[in-house]
Order: sequence, then C-alpha cells, then structure tokens
Amino acid sequence: MRVGSFVLGAQFPGQGQGEALHRAVRSAEVAEEAGLDSVWLAEHHFVPYGTCPSAVTLAALLLGRTRRIRVGTAVSVLPTVHPVALGEQAALLHLTSGGRFSLGVGRGGPWVDLEVFGSGLEAYEQGFPESLDLLVRWLREPSVAAAGERFRFREVAVVPRPSEALTETSGPEVVVACTSPASVRLAAERGLPMLLGMHVGDEEKAEMVARWGQYARAAGRSEDEIRGAAHVSAGVCQIADRRTDAVETLVKAMPGWLKQGLDAHVTVDGRARSMRDPVAYTELLCGLHPVGTPRLCVDRLAATSERTGISRFALLVEGSGDLAATEENVRRLGSEVLPHLR
Repeated sequence: MRVGSFVLGAQFPGQGQGEALHRAVRSAEVAEEAGLDSVWLAEHHFVPYGTCPSAVTLAALLLGRTRRIRVGTAVSVLPTVHPVALGEQAALLHLTSGGRFSLGVGRGGPWVDLEVFGSGLEAYEQGFPESLDLLVRWLREPSVAAAGERFRFREVAVVPRPSEALTETSGPEVVVACTSPASVRLAAERGLPMLLGMHVGDEEKAEMVARWGQYARAAGRSEDEIRGAAHVSAGVCQIADRRTDAVETLVKAMPGWLKQGLDAHVTVDGRARSMRDPVAYTELLCGLHPVGTPRLCVDRLAATSERTGISRFALLVEGSGDLAATEENVRRLGSEVLPHLR
C-alpha cells in the first residue's frame, strides 16, 4: 500500500495566502521526512479553497527540495491549458526528477477560469477527450501533429522526449480524475488509472473500479493491465489519541474554510450552483476516512483497500488549518500508521 498526502494550500479564515502556501510546502517536506510515498498537489484559480494556481509549478519546487518522494498533480485542470504546453512541462519534470513525477489531470468545473484563460465553456463540456488524447500522445510519441476540433498544427518534434522507450507505459504516469461514468470510460479505454474524490465512499469507489475494468476489457486492455491499474483514492486524515479529538479538530476548522472557499466559485455562464453544507460535509468526511486514533486509521485504510482494490491514497492532512498541527499529523501518519500497512 502506498500512502501520500493531498495538498490544497487551503486558505483558512484569517490566514494570508502566503501562510497557506508556506504550510503546503512545509507539509510536503515533512511528508518525505516522515516516510510517506507521495505528495499530490491540487490546483485552483481565484478562490481561497486552494491557493495554488499551478500544480506543475509547485511540483517543480517540491521535486527540487526532495530526493525520494513522488510528487503528483491532483489535478492540473486540462481545459484551461494547452495540452502540449502541459505535456512539455510534465516531460521536463519527469526527466529532471528521475521519474518521480505523476501528472494527474481533470476537467475542473464550469468556472470563470474558462473565461479568463480564453478556452471557453466548450473546452469544459466537449473538449476534454481531445485534450487528453493530445496530451498522452505528446508523452508517448517522438513527434506529434493535430487535426482535431480544437487543436490543429503541423507535425513537430517532442523535445524533450520523456522516454526513448516509446511505449504506453513510458514517460510520466498520467492519472485522470473521475467523477462520472463518462470520465471512468474515458480513462479506462485509454488504460489510464483514476483519481477518485474524497467525497465518495468505499461502495461507490468499488463500483467505479469495477466499471473501469469493464470498459477497459471492452476496449481490448489485457487482464494484467486491468489488475495492475494503480488507481488513487483521495481522502482526509486526522490523527489523535481519541477519535472525538480528531473529529473536533476538523469540525472546528474545516467548515469555515469550506464555506469561504466554495462560496468564492463563480460560474462562467451564470448557472445556478448547489454547494454542500460545510458542517455536514465535514462530518461526512470524518465518517468516510481515517479520522481518529492511529489504530482506527490503519483499519479504515486497510478496509478501503480491501473493499475497492485501491492501494494508493492521497490524504488531506491540513484540515486543522494550523502548520504545527499539520506537521504533527503528517509525522504521526508516517510513524504510527504506515508501518502497519506495509
């Protein structure tokens, strides 16, 4: 089992954006010191929900500051960037880090980001498959041309090439955030592992993994490839000597962050939004994920892995909003939980 942290750079009420980013960077450094396997970096624009606007940029910083841990994006928002530009950055990080970089991509949402970056609503609603295919081709082929609906250009050389091997599994790993049957099918047909959100419980994640296998099999993927798919489960982790203390820490801190962060999202076309109740959502997360004593956290992670078949985790560890508490949480995860899972 491989366990990593999920870093948003969350800006809690009363905090500055620099403070949030400093906590994000420091928690990632501590994750390597504590023996975690990976750090996954979220990307958001124009909202305090997450203060990192470029997951690949922050990944570059952290890859330079670490020596062992894998660093991934969770996720780079594909409709707001050119897939070739993102592919070049991913190849660069893959090569210069010795293969420690994972590229997670997703559709994002119908937010004002699409207006600001000029890609438009169509890139979100219709263009994700074309962007994903172009990105994967860039990471797997020596030269690429495009003749799609959104991207058209003559053949150009891939520089730097992420691998001389030029196989489906060469170059940086690509993971796709999946929230619907359509996105599950998209990932499965391409043989790409899924990143499943922290708002989803074990039963639904197991169903999505099973559906991924069905779609992959129908697309001609081998049984070995299907069994070996390294899906990632996002969650929340807060460790304390008593479960009530861990829950109290999150219920005190997370609703304020969730409210101001989610309320700040603006749709590009004025469509109505339905946002979760912050307190109820926090309580839901505490019930779904490893929040409690070290023993409870071990049992919950093991149970999720057994029920879903997923062996990789990206756990939000900054739910307290406090730097010192976040560092302690990461260290306890590494010393009191991980040894029982390996």
